[in-house]
Amino acid sequence: MKPIKGHKSLRSGGYSHVGYVYHLTFTTKDRQKYFSKFALARQFINVLKRDEALGFTKTLAFVVMPDHLHWLVELVSGSLNRAVKRIKSVFTKYAGLAVWGYGFHDHGIRSDESLINVARYIVANPLRAGLFNRMGSYSHWD
Repeated sequence: MKPIKGHKSLRSGGYSHVGYVYHLTFTTKDRQKYFSKFALARQFINVLKRDEALGFTKTLAFVVMPDHLHWLVELVSGSLNRAVKRIKSVFTKYAGLAVWGYGFHDHGIRSDESLINVARYIVANPLRAGLFNRMGSYSHWD
């Protein structure tokens, strides 16, 4: 895992780097709460795990919220654009639903940032959103 050094190395435009860590966020179309359905959220988590098993990405942390996803991921091969497109496409085929909004937000993790703090921020999203009062009560994170 190679954190990005300095703000000038952060991903801009279509650039991404294998071996670097990114915090990605992408949303459902019109912020519909598709992932309030337990089965759909679990199917999506299986897609993330499949992508890792195939050697494209390495998931460090994630949380599936009702209308969006936060994903701390190391890029193992390809580009961020391809990774997100692949994840969205596989889930769409698997679930039979076109649930995704346009694009995604990414933040390259710099060397001076703590991966543990970023991961804590990600998995604490359900608490901040008021979905649950303790982390162990929420099913869609790791």
